[in-house]
Amino acid sequence: MDLGIKGRNALVCAASKGLGRGCAVSLAREGATVTIIARGREALEQAAADIQAETGAKVVAVVADITTPEGRSAALAACPQPDILVNNAGGPPPGDFRNWTREDWIKAVDANMLTPIELIKATVDGMIARKFGRVVNITSNSVKAPIEELGLSNAARSGLTGFVAGLARKTVRHNVTINNLLPGQFATERLKNTMAARAKTMGQPFEQFFEARKNAIPAGRFGDPAEFGELCAYICSAQAAYITGQNFLIDGGTYPGTY
Repeated sequence: MDLGIKGRNALVCAASKGLGRGCAVSLAREGATVTIIARGREALEQAAADIQAETGAKVVAVVADITTPEGRSAALAACPQPDILVNNAGGPPPGDFRNWTREDWIKAVDANMLTPIELIKATVDGMIARKFGRVVNITSNSVKAPIEELGLSNAARSGLTGFVAGLARKTVRHNVTINNLLPGQFATERLKNTMAARAKTMGQPFEQFFEARKNAIPAGRFGDPAEFGELCAYICSAQAAYITGQNFLIDGGTYPGTY
């Protein structure tokens, strides 16, 4: 299927690794010009080179912290009129809410709620004027089923979800959609690091803990970031113009609810 986004400009945040990179690859494969943002220069530049070699698309790398005003300015200077915006930022650390300070809460809300809102604010009017726009926010399955030790993420990402629910109904008449992708457990570096910390806290060998968590997923495996990217690309397609304000859970069947 031709997704109808060849020649479109895409801005993908936190795209040197993991889910962000998966999205960048899929969009580039569909012919979009992709600008990728991340803090680590070496990994980002390698990702840009790899994606360009694999897809033949133009890929621009911008080393920046998207959660800062300076980082957002650098990203938008490189891609001033994105047709596609993929919001993504690393989640806050796990812990017990009794130990979190006001600064911890502000940092989490700033990165995982206010940063996406600022980027939407900076780009949505241009999308409306051009009569095409796709915004995808990478949030978490914790929006659907809160994760006990991830209270900071639960709160910040749920706040973004609530904001998007209202705005998405206002922009869709202009062919500008806003949707959220809710990943479960994917085979990324962050997943391994998080599980290693969790296993250590519980006093379990990492491999034993890792296998147990994998086997608890109905699919019997962790997700592949490439699968995530393909869903992202479809939501950004011309064919997805009638889909807005939705939360797409992609978790291998982990969430047990009907709705």
